[in-house]
Amino acid sequence: MSVSSKSSNTQLFRMMLYRRALHPELFELKTRRTFAHGDYEADVWVVPTGHLIRFQVDKRSLTEVVMDRCNHLPELGLVHAIPCLGEKDYEMPRDAGGKNIGFVTTIQTESLSDNLYMATLRELASHANEASANSVCFQWEDADKVPCLSLLDVQKYRKEFHVQSYHLTGSNGLVLRTQSIFEAH
Repeated sequence: MSVSSKSSNTQLFRMMLYRRALHPELFELKTRRTFAHGDYEADVWVVPTGHLIRFQVDKRSLTEVVMDRCNHLPELGLVHAIPCLGEKDYEMPRDAGGKNIGFVTTIQTESLSDNLYMATLRELASHANEASANSVCFQWEDADKVPCLSLLDVQKYRKEFHVQSYHLTGSNGLVLRTQSIFEAH
């Protein structure tokens, strides 16, 4: 892989937040994991170049979707949607998600040089192997045979579920990082 051969088509990732669960048939699931802790349950799904996190307390749910090619997703229950370009922050207003769920996220994207991209990919793959009890990881090659990786690293607390995600897409050297906190009130 070389910088000059990188695709000029930068993927447009979006973060979408829903006040409901989404059906798995809408996605090409690559791996999935459920975390139950205290009063909440969280499903973490990895899809090609993205993820979903469904956080549920009692019968109330919030679902975070971070992915490209998301034009097929429904608008019903959509609370907020933003493009994942540069650095962004979002905090869901308390009245938007119900009385017992809070949500905040930060998003950062950057394009890396070939060497830095590969070093980052190796470091995150190593971290995924060491932290497998609290992570979900999927590795693949893109159309140009460049290695790619999605990693979601979770921390469970009594009333909070923290997720750091890393999506590395090789042909354009893109690294998308998110950090989301779901709160059970």
